[in-house]
Amino acid sequence: MIFDELNLNEKTKKALKVAGYVNPTPIQEQSIPTILEGRDLIGQSKTGTGKTASYSLPMIETIEANNKKVQAIVLCPTRELALQVADEVRKFLKYQEGIKTIAIYGGQSIETQIKMLKKGVQIVIGTPGRMMDHMRRKTLKLDQVKMCVLDEADEMLNMGFEEDIETILNDVPKTRQTVLFSATMNKKIMAITKKYLTSPKKVKIQAEELTVNEIEQISISIKEAMKSETLMRLIEVYNPQKAIVFCNTKKRVDDLIEVLKQHHLKAEALHGDIKQSGRERIMKKMRNGEVQILVATDVVARGIDIQDVEFVLNYDVPQEEEYYVHRIGRTGRNGNKGKAFTFVVGKEKSKLLSIKKYTNAKIKEGTIPTLAQINKIRNQKALQKIQTVIDKKEFAREDLLEQLLQNNSLEEIAKALITIQYGKLKEEKQNEITIKTKKRRHCKTIF
Repeated sequence: MIFDELNLNEKTKKALKVAGYVNPTPIQEQSIPTILEGRDLIGQSKTGTGKTASYSLPMIETIEANNKKVQAIVLCPTRELALQVADEVRKFLKYQEGIKTIAIYGGQSIETQIKMLKKGVQIVIGTPGRMMDHMRRKTLKLDQVKMCVLDEADEMLNMGFEEDIETILNDVPKTRQTVLFSATMNKKIMAITKKYLTSPKKVKIQAEELTVNEIEQISISIKEAMKSETLMRLIEVYNPQKAIVFCNTKKRVDDLIEVLKQHHLKAEALHGDIKQSGRERIMKKMRNGEVQILVATDVVARGIDIQDVEFVLNYDVPQEEEYYVHRIGRTGRNGNKGKAFTFVVGKEKSKLLSIKKYTNAKIKEGTIPTLAQINKIRNQKALQKIQTVIDKKEFAREDLLEQLLQNNSLEEIAKALITIQYGKLKEEKQNEITIKTKKRRHCKTIF
């Protein structure tokens, strides 16, 4: 099946094509037709399977552009996810006039949100707490809501939003359509669905379907002291334009950022201590290509939505199996290829086995790139750079060449200039000794 075969309007289909969407994921293929029929739906699907499009595309079809009242709401557990969903919805609305959406969440000025709501917004995406704030202030009226979506319902309940969710659902018209997505189904989730959904269709993506074929998953057995240097080598080998590195603690993120910046890499940190305004600025820079490496904790893993992430690296093995799914789901999206590396230290091998069992993933064993590989890549880059200048004939200071030719051959001049530009490469064996013998926390890199 392709998106063109779904019963979506032509402007939405055009937006999908421009965004690079061609084939629906399993959750999209099973959910979109049902939601378009107006039925309630329970979707069990984890991060990275395309659930946002599963509900937002049919949701857009229900919106009346000439009615400026709120017609659809999406409840999310975190501000990061709310912003991600809002960005996705705007992408799908690219060619449709008159339909507005807003993300509302704590940490942003409520006055700013009130001004935007007063201008007329049909789709409101936000956290339960902030939606309740607006409902109490009567700046958010839900009497004309036709669709209500609960995204990552299990996370919202785990965070204590059960009462808020029920209050919101009780405030929207009973005739509305309700769609719920959750990675897991527990008693609390089932109680919500039984109370607030009417004859819902259940769609479940099995664990084996979660192993995204487009993501090549690789583990590297490593000593703790070798992590930062190995990361540098992987960056040099793969040269990603956009990569995300996940750490388990904020301190680890900050320490690693210092190492990356010492190597003149465009890197930014993302964790719970960074204010929302800072997060939005960093995410914008990453999307615009101004940041090459994003180093983050699991606190913000679900909210990271950046297209064309070439590889994800688990600098630390995630503390929960589910976090692994959230992390690697940042790459290999929308049919693109991606790589996911995981550094494994000593006894963490047992954690990796648990992850394999949980995800049914094929995680192959990788190795640390050798200096021979690194030197080969550097040589290729050097040759390519020189060849580009030759092909474009972008020569400078030809008068200097004339002077040098008076006493030297062209071959000698070329060798001298390459030596000046790229230096003499050290012997591989000498440098490999630094890897095998270092025991400090952050080794001195050979680059």
